[in-house]
Amino acid sequence: MRGLVNKLVSRSLSISGKWQQQQLRRLNIHEYQGAELMGKYGVNVPKGVAASSLEEVKKAIQQVFPNESELVVKSQILAGGRGLGTFKSGLKGGVHIVKRDQAEDIAGKMLGQVLVTKQTGPQGKVVSKVYLCEKLSLVNEMYFSIILDRKSAGPLIIACKKGGTSIEDLAEKFPDMIIKVPIDVFAGITDEDAAKVVDGLAPKAADRKDSIEQVKKLYELFRKTDCTMLEINPLAETSTNQLVAADAKLNFDDNAAFRQKEVFAMRDPTQEDPREVAAAKVDLNYIGLDGEIGCMVNGAGLAMATMDIIKLHGGTPANFLDVGGNASEHQVVEAFKILTSDDKVKAILVNIFGGIMKCDVIASGIVNAAKEVSLKVPVVVRLEGTNVEQGKRILKESGMKLLTADDLDDAAAKAVKALAH
Repeated sequence: MRGLVNKLVSRSLSISGKWQQQQLRRLNIHEYQGAELMGKYGVNVPKGVAASSLEEVKKAIQQVFPNESELVVKSQILAGGRGLGTFKSGLKGGVHIVKRDQAEDIAGKMLGQVLVTKQTGPQGKVVSKVYLCEKLSLVNEMYFSIILDRKSAGPLIIACKKGGTSIEDLAEKFPDMIIKVPIDVFAGITDEDAAKVVDGLAPKAADRKDSIEQVKKLYELFRKTDCTMLEINPLAETSTNQLVAADAKLNFDDNAAFRQKEVFAMRDPTQEDPREVAAAKVDLNYIGLDGEIGCMVNGAGLAMATMDIIKLHGGTPANFLDVGGNASEHQVVEAFKILTSDDKVKAILVNIFGGIMKCDVIASGIVNAAKEVSLKVPVVVRLEGTNVEQGKRILKESGMKLLTADDLDDAAAKAVKALAH
């Protein structure tokens, strides 16, 4: 359900505001974790080790790479564009190929520093780990991915004989080189399917039979771990005629967390918006935006309508927050804590249409939240539906200074107006 909510929300963002940080329905793991996982499924990956301190870096260089003359040092953050990123310290690039005796120095300049890429936003992300890899001699770079395709209602393998750059650029420059092979989710991948993929990749020297087996192993990983996306860019040929996943991005369906405990133990909450982490813990759908009016609404459709009407009245929503149809008083209190933790929030709009959700529960939550959280911003409340009179009475008897509204349009107007006071 959370995935559906996020898809719906993304459609309204052009009206409602910009992403502050995208909430993921799909678990995103670091590159080094993806490589470890692929290795378990028999996929060829470069020799590598992750390190979170200079002591670990030094130990890895001595024990894992005693005979390497060059190493690849990769900053580990959950965002793309690392190679072209810039550290706030001034260091250019989050991926460096260096001499073995320089690896410790460059790793030290990455660890603990903030890396800004085209996907992180200006705030960037802190690099807590670096990934040290052997430098492979690559003779050919290709593109490979498996996604879930709405049209074919199943997994779709996308391959291109050119790689190393974004698939969007590849599609624009070489549209005829991209092949798509839908996989029957019930029958699984066949030798014929895998052969079509290998033909699309067109490896120059790698053994055809071995390449087909690698494709099948990648699909097995995708299926058995509940992946929503597996992207390898580049899938490379080495000078030893092997296909190697030189880089990888894997996402997993949050709905499968109950049966993928090993995979979901890899989650790195330090790389996620702390408000979204807090919301997920109490089963709330929250997405941070760039505005000034915090929103607490029940139902995805009503939440998007609320955001749009705020924009229509000249305001900007600070978030998408859907408390759902059966939220408890505790969840409402936690929702207020999350809203007030955002320094940019200058007013809060509560818009509840009580069907399954009861207005008196929301009202009690608002009152209790006010007791726990020092509310320093104006709060506009619009309640309608089940137990609305009880809800209004609870709010009135609380002694709180609230702005009440008769309908959504009135509520949005009052929230925007409250910003000026």
